[in-house]
Amino acid sequence: MVMPQPVLIIATYDENGTPDAMNAAWGGQCGATEICLSLGSHKTTDNIMKTKAFTVSIANGEKIAACDYVGVVSANDTADKMERAGFTVTKSEFVNAPVINELPMCLECELKEVLPGGKYIGEIKNVSIDESVFTDGAVDIAKLDPVVVDSINHGYYKLGEKVADAFKIGFTLKK
Repeated sequence: MVMPQPVLIIATYDENGTPDAMNAAWGGQCGATEICLSLGSHKTTDNIMKTKAFTVSIANGEKIAACDYVGVVSANDTADKMERAGFTVTKSEFVNAPVINELPMCLECELKEVLPGGKYIGEIKNVSIDESVFTDGAVDIAKLDPVVVDSINHGYYKLGEKVADAFKIGFTLKK
């Protein structure tokens, strides 16, 4: 099993324009402009099929209880799920899906394709990032505070310290 996995919060609108969100660990960016999510049958997947759009926010340490809550409670049973989670939304300007205001980074996606086995491919139309997570004009991972999940032992973890510069440290071994 590949681990850890990012904790992704998938948000949609239902047929009445009511926002919903779910917690998903089986997903990630699969190219510069695409994301792939492996999802079972949920209210959220029904919404994706109706609206052809969704957003993907990165769960963070500050909001982990709310992020877990939207994963353990169904909008089919709890009409005020988003309110109980403490989430408010703003409608994306790029797709017909909600941006969760309390999570600082969001990929706004249009449904591109559904593959067998519940693989939802989304085309990223916009990335919105709150200014609070920037340092010197770039996203600061410490301020973003992303959470990952260990699906084997069922734990959420914060990312640790930077250990090297990507695509540079390997050159130290070049002879």
